[in-house]
Amino acid sequence: MLGFVEEIVLLQLDDSQGKFVNLPLSAADVVLAGAALMELALDNRIDSDLEQLILVDPKPTGDDILDDVLKQLVETGGELGAAAVLERISVNGEKYQEMALKHLLAKGILREENGRFLWVFHTRRYPVVDDSEQREVRARLRQLVLTDEIPDPRDVVLICLIDACGLLGLVLSPDEITETKTRVEQLSQLDLIGQAVTKAVAEIRFIVRHATSAIY
Repeated sequence: MLGFVEEIVLLQLDDSQGKFVNLPLSAADVVLAGAALMELALDNRIDSDLEQLILVDPKPTGDDILDDVLKQLVETGGELGAAAVLERISVNGEKYQEMALKHLLAKGILREENGRFLWVFHTRRYPVVDDSEQREVRARLRQLVLTDEIPDPRDVVLICLIDACGLLGLVLSPDEITETKTRVEQLSQLDLIGQAVTKAVAEIRFIVRHATSAIY
């Protein structure tokens, strides 16, 4: 199973060109930071209220991205508010993207190609070798939003995260975004967020949404 950060990176890849879709850089960084925090919340490593992130269990997870975030949380000593923690972690968005790409390369989902753009600037492309994971992520999220099926808690978290960062266009067409606005709002308010998924997810989503809205 892929982690939230890996799934977000896959969603950002244009599978026809192997390049990342154009997004405001800060939004891309915030969504990756939020994804890592939500993964830790689901794993009961952190708790949160709208003011503070609380480190519950600092033991390594075995995932280099999540362990790096845990290390930073330890370094803050609980002295930073939740929004400040998100801002601190989002500074490492590009690093986490590179780490997630390495995960996906190691799993055989992507391959790396080196080239030049206009024969001057070095570029890297990440063509999708096995697009089953990428198609599965998009299909899962589309199914969640476009139907009334009972959702999986992890998918609720993921759709709420990309909605908070204004990135629903990675999954839905503009018309579909308009048509499903009510459904997305309903999903964000599900009791799953406060129970099975833990209240920290809802609160991190709130913080991510407000951090991202300041970018635009």
